[in-house]
Amino acid sequence: MSEQQRTSAARIVVGVDGSEPSKAALRWAARQAALTGGVVEAVTSWQYPQWYGASPMVADFDFADNARSILTQAIDEALGPDRPAGIRPRVVCGHPAGVLLDAARGAELLVVGSRGRGGFAGALLGSVSQHLVQHAACPVVVIRGSADAPTPASAA
Repeated sequence: MSEQQRTSAARIVVGVDGSEPSKAALRWAARQAALTGGVVEAVTSWQYPQWYGASPMVADFDFADNARSILTQAIDEALGPDRPAGIRPRVVCGHPAGVLLDAARGAELLVVGSRGRGGFAGALLGSVSQHLVQHAACPVVVIRGSADAPTPASAA
């Protein structure tokens, strides 16, 4: 088996949004990659807000750079300065579910964190992890977070 075949067969995609559950998913994926000799593709996504064109206050804001910073910080916080060499950060414009489904094509595994929103809140907000479990072409591991875990916006 060639190196390219081995790497693509052992590629683990993990969704990272800066939340505690996503950092737990990243730690889990890194441990799994170490066990299997794989690599981790840490993926985050960003989108222009729907009101982007109407607000001059955000005209100069670099959404992609902000997402890159969030991803870098999450990787540093989850894995520390001695993180494994097989971590590949990736920032993509698009809806998280679609971006992760695309990234997981050909992957061995897709790993995401769940914020633990169920019931009415989960139905209202939608669930990226639920969508991925239903539509991914590879196995999906959902690392559950607690319902009261801070989100990136509320963790200050």
